[in-house]
Amino acid sequence: MAKLFRTAIMGPPGSGKGTISKRIAQNFGLQYLSSGHFLREGIAANTDAGVLVKGYVERSMLVPDHLMSRLMLPRLEQLTGHSWLLDGFPRTIAQAKALNDICQMDLVISLNIPFETLRERVSDRWIHPASGRVYNMGFNPPQVQGRDDVTGEPLIQHADDRPEALQARLRHYKDVAKPVMNLYKCLRQEKRITQQRRSSKQTAWFPVPRHPVPVLGYRHRPHLALHQLSSQH
Repeated sequence: MAKLFRTAIMGPPGSGKGTISKRIAQNFGLQYLSSGHFLREGIAANTDAGVLVKGYVERSMLVPDHLMSRLMLPRLEQLTGHSWLLDGFPRTIAQAKALNDICQMDLVISLNIPFETLRERVSDRWIHPASGRVYNMGFNPPQVQGRDDVTGEPLIQHADDRPEALQARLRHYKDVAKPVMNLYKCLRQEKRITQQRRSSKQTAWFPVPRHPVPVLGYRHRPHLALHQLSSQH
């Protein structure tokens, strides 16, 4: 049986996580798991968690950590025999710790995109709210302007995708993402220390992942991410 491989991708608004994630998943045979898809699915199925999540989504509010974990973790536990790539979860340190309780990560990808590139992408971004499909008028426009390619329904632009709101969103992202990245770096370091102690016949007395968790950061170079992920697989 091939070794299972679990990875997550993190990036600021407009970084292209969805596009890059799907490309990586397709090239390396991973199942693509989007938190946004699970949110919409839970709401549509009227599950207990979906009902609670719906109120936050309708008010364009961030879903609390405990609700996101309640929605995501049972689904991940159903995929114990699969390799996958997570997009949109974990976003916070609380979510990352909850995920780590049920699953050890093999790789965490962090996207580092220049501000001007983000500003251009976000200002040109339009969304089909029912499906979450994202269009960019600069490089991925819809076939009919202002309409979703699949349903023909109108596209919208979120208020927080406008340039004046971007800086505040980026500050918030950095505030919540930095502790998550630090956690995975610490887990990787703990694994290295454990290996050194075991080689000298000392006992490791703290919890560690089953193998190192590489944290891959790159600046606006998707091809580099694909190459480095290949070397880890």
